[in-house]
Amino acid sequence: MKPQYIDFCKRLAHGVAAQFGPNCEVVVHDLTTKDPDHTIVIIENGQVSGRKMGDGPSHVVLEALRDRDNNPLRDRLSYLTKTEDGRVLKSSTIFIRDEANEVVGIFAINYDITMLVAAQHELTSLVSVKDSPSVEPEPITQSVTQLLDELINQSVKLVGKPVPMMTKEDKVKAIGFLNDAGAFLITKSGQKVCTYFSISKYTLYSYIDEAKAQAEAQKKAS
Repeated sequence: MKPQYIDFCKRLAHGVAAQFGPNCEVVVHDLTTKDPDHTIVIIENGQVSGRKMGDGPSHVVLEALRDRDNNPLRDRLSYLTKTEDGRVLKSSTIFIRDEANEVVGIFAINYDITMLVAAQHELTSLVSVKDSPSVEPEPITQSVTQLLDELINQSVKLVGKPVPMMTKEDKVKAIGFLNDAGAFLITKSGQKVCTYFSISKYTLYSYIDEAKAQAEAQKKAS
């Protein structure tokens, strides 16, 4: 990002963090970096998620890096995320655009509402007569290694069976999910995925192409 954008984001991040206190983390990702493993250029109250300057991207950042040339990116406001140690955060993700309306960065706010959620649950149990539906928070990872592990776990959950029981079609579905999520933007992710699913590099590329073809066919059918 241009220096003036970073300067403004730095002052804005500091102001938001000062306004809402130590439970409010503010993170700025630079999407113009040539190293997608290290996107955080500004962070306030990093103790909330355990991240620091130079750390890697989240799911949202990977999706932005992969799809910004193909799909219009929209800000995500007031959704739930989760830290590695289980704390629940209320998050918002705002895309930073340059003069040409190109996405060049992400301004993210993560507010730790763990204690508020606990209090809400206590109050709900007192006043409700039936269980309330729950929403599964999205995890916040501290490194690209953790992020890749989380994406692989999600791909297995999507298929619904362990790898030894997966058919070729199951693996194509899992690989397609990983590709759509931007997992292969992570350095050396291909080898880890190949090892996990017991496939070769050639087979990996074949499955990616097959998943893309299936997705295109579904789009045309709809």
